[in-house]
Parts: sequence; C-alpha cells; structure tokens
Amino acid sequence: MPSGAPSSEQDVVVVGAGIAGLTAAALLAREGVAVTLLEAHHQSGGCAGSFRRGAWQFDVGATQVAGLEAGGIHARLFEHLGVAAPAATPLDPGCVVDLGDGQDPVRLHRDPQAWRSECRRQFPGSERFWDLCGAIHAASWAFAGRDPVLPPRSGWDLGQLLAALRPATLATGLLTGASMADLLRLSGCGGGAEGRRLRHFLDLQLRLYSQEPADRTAALYGATVLQMAQAPLGLWHLCGSMQALSTALEQALANHGGELLLRRRLERLHPPEQPGAPWHLEGSGPGAAPFLIAAREVVLSLPPQTLPTLLGDRLPAGYRRRLQRFPDPAGALVLYAAVQRQRLPAACPPHLQLAWSEPGALFVSVSREGDGRAPAGEATVVASAFTAARPWSTAAEPAYQASKAKAKQGIEAGLEQLLGIGANDWLHAELATPRSWAGWTGRPFGFVGGLGQHPSRFGPFGLASRSPLPGLWLCGDSIHPGEGTAGVSLSALTACRQLLQGRGQTWRWRLHGGAAPGSGAT
Repeated sequence: MPSGAPSSEQDVVVVGAGIAGLTAAALLAREGVAVTLLEAHHQSGGCAGSFRRGAWQFDVGATQVAGLEAGGIHARLFEHLGVAAPAATPLDPGCVVDLGDGQDPVRLHRDPQAWRSECRRQFPGSERFWDLCGAIHAASWAFAGRDPVLPPRSGWDLGQLLAALRPATLATGLLTGASMADLLRLSGCGGGAEGRRLRHFLDLQLRLYSQEPADRTAALYGATVLQMAQAPLGLWHLCGSMQALSTALEQALANHGGELLLRRRLERLHPPEQPGAPWHLEGSGPGAAPFLIAAREVVLSLPPQTLPTLLGDRLPAGYRRRLQRFPDPAGALVLYAAVQRQRLPAACPPHLQLAWSEPGALFVSVSREGDGRAPAGEATVVASAFTAARPWSTAAEPAYQASKAKAKQGIEAGLEQLLGIGANDWLHAELATPRSWAGWTGRPFGFVGGLGQHPSRFGPFGLASRSPLPGLWLCGDSIHPGEGTAGVSLSALTACRQLLQGRGQTWRWRLHGGAAPGSGAT
C-alpha cells in the first residue's frame, strides 16, 4: 500500500467534476451510497464550465445543451435527483451554417417541417437521405430510451442490452459498421454538385459532434445527432452560463449527502492487492499537501489516456495496447471575445458555423441580451476551431507564441467575414490553445473531446464503462455514447447502474409517474 500521506477511507470516490463526474456522484448519493467527488480545479464543470473576465462571463467549451426537453436525459436526471433544471430557452435555429460558397447559409430550424423545407431548398434531391436518417434516428432514439448497456461486458450488461432490443433496432443494427458517407451512397444522394454541397454540410456538422467527417462517423450516431436540433428534441441555451448545469448537479450532490472536494489532483491509482481490499487514490491537495484515500470503488471520469500514468504496470497489457491504438482526440483553439451588440448583424443567431481555412472551420456562439454573459448593450463571442493537440503542448515558447498569434488573426478574420466585426471593434479578445486547455482541465495535451465516433469505436465496439479492473468504473466523453453533456450523462448513468447492481441494489428511475417507460428499471 502507498505510504507517506495521511489516509482516509471512503465508500465510493468519483474523480473529475465535469458533467459526467457530477452526474455519477449525484446519482450514487441519491441511492444512499457514501460518495466523495474529487476535482483538481478550483471549480466544477470541466469543459462545460465558465470563467469571468471583468464584466464578461465566458463558457469555456460547451455552449449549448441537449436533453432538457420533457423525457430528455437531463430533464429525467434532474427530476430523479429532485432539483430544478437550470433555466433555459430552446434554440431556433439550433445553428446557422455558412458553407462559404456564396449561397444562403443553412438554418437548422427547430420545427421539423421547416427543417425539411430547408433541406429541400438547400440540398435538392436529398429527400431519400433525410428519410433514411429519420428512420435510423427513430429506432436508435427509442432504443436509447430503454437504457441499454453498451458495450456489454458481463451477463447483466448483456441482459440489459437484449431487453432494450426491438425489431427496428435489429434492422438498423445492420448498419452498425456503416458511415454517414455510406448512407449518402445508399440513398443515391452523394453525386453531382448538390451531393457535394450536402457532403460539405455533413462534414462540418458531424465534426462538431463526432470529431469525424461524414466518411468516418458511424451512421447510427450521425443520423441521430443530425436530428438533435428539431422538436420534440432540441438544443438549449442556458441562462447565466453553462456553469448553471454544474451548479444544479452540485446542489443535488449536497442534498443527498455527497461531498465535493476541490483542488484535489489524482496522481496515482493503486488497485486492491487482494480481493476485498480497497483501492488507494494518491494525489495532492491545496498547498501541494499529499493525500491518500482508500475507497471500495472508484468512478473515473478522466480521459482514458490518463490510465497508463495513473495505473502504471497495474493496467492490463491488452487494455494498454487498445488505448495506444486509438487516435488522439482533438484539441481546440478558442477565441473568447466581447463586442458592442450594435456591431453584430441584425437578428444575429446565437450559434453559427463557418467553413474557414485557417485555422479551420469555426463554431461561433454569441450571447443573448440579458442572458447574464455580458452587460446590457454588449455581447460575448466564443469562436472555436479544432486542431491537433500535441504540437501545441510540446512546441518551444517562441514557436508557440508565433502560432498562437497566427491562429488568433485567422479566427478574427473569419469573424470579420461572418459577423462583419473588425479587429479594432473587440472590447476584449483572448485565445486559448490546447496548452491552455491542459492547464484548465488537466486533460493530456489539452484534448477536448472523446475518441471520435468512428464505426470501429461506436456502440458495441466502443470503450465500456465497466473497466477490466474490478471496482473501477469509467464515464465521460470517451465512453459510450460519448460527446456532449447528454452523452456523458448517459455514460455516468450506465456506470452507476452497473456499480449498484454489483452491490445487489436495483436501479429505478424516481419520476413523478414512476419508472420511465423503457428506462432500464428492473
């Protein structure tokens, strides 16, 4: 057993207070489990947190939420936990996408009929493709609502999966290995100028959600995320900031007796030396004071790339090789800026996307008047582009600063084209790189997303929440279904259900109408 630090004993320790870790800790506390949540930063939220610069509140990474609609994962979780969901308004349009080809931008309308009309106008002849996506989405969404466990790693997991299957699920399962580009070909919509424009749109949108273009995004994943902006689902804008989501989950954790410890950085994980012995978590706290915690079980919401360092030679060799075969997740370049609202275009939508060459396609979020992110008459603008993370984190300082200045200029040039805002109009502008993200989140090299939803890493082929080490559970944006606050919440739910089942406890949704239909309650 490690030594040299004061030791304490806990039942369950959850590591990482992003949305996945907060959700897991709150759910376990709700079930009567004594749980402690460790977070290395001075606040919760992770990539879905926020920070303040003077009068402006900036969302760190995530700027919109899915799953707050009735029956959505966040709505169900907050009702189950007995706390009010944060105030939010539906986004309509969910996004406006400028393909940079001189044609009208594509508006992702909330109304399904308006969206279908937009698809016919923007992408003539694409009806078969959207019909196929709609059919896949309907089957996949109903399947997900029955809380299956994917990928299964035990007999109980398999039972939960089989109970969620229906004929429609089995039919769409034939496309498990297919990509979104394959759906274009199957529907006969991939050729000609119209097909190329549709493919360009898909590449831009899917990169946001799956970190992959159309030919590398799993069809069963992509067909669903493309429908997320439309009712009865939808994308939501939180009042105040994205931090409101974490604040509500923190409240739920406290209400049910859980404990959140900030400024506690995990440095080593020591598995039990023998059956029945505890895990040991070793790290540093405030003032670099060492800590040593013994825990019966551990739920880890950190990226799986941290496991080789945390576990050392205790990480099973086969699992280590599997992690080494995965490509790196993306990093991000993010400009946090503020501007007088009158400098924005009239009726500027809150979320936009622009096909852009340097440093890459931009996703732009603009605050609304009165939403708490900027003083009256001003607006915050958050513009991000994906980038390879490692080069930024390992570059020498002169090269790093030169690349940072070039990236900032490139993003500002894109915003001038998109919004008409010149470089001298900004009230505030600062750029975060993967190096910045590594410092903020502690993620290796500043990775900001999961493993990417390639067919070879999605669903039954993805990383499971049940790790190969007994008593260690995984959740977060690399664990099925991955990505986004809704996805990581589902991964946390799965890990908690598995943990409780191992203790002989039966998971049940506690909703006003009893267990949710197909909720996985047994």
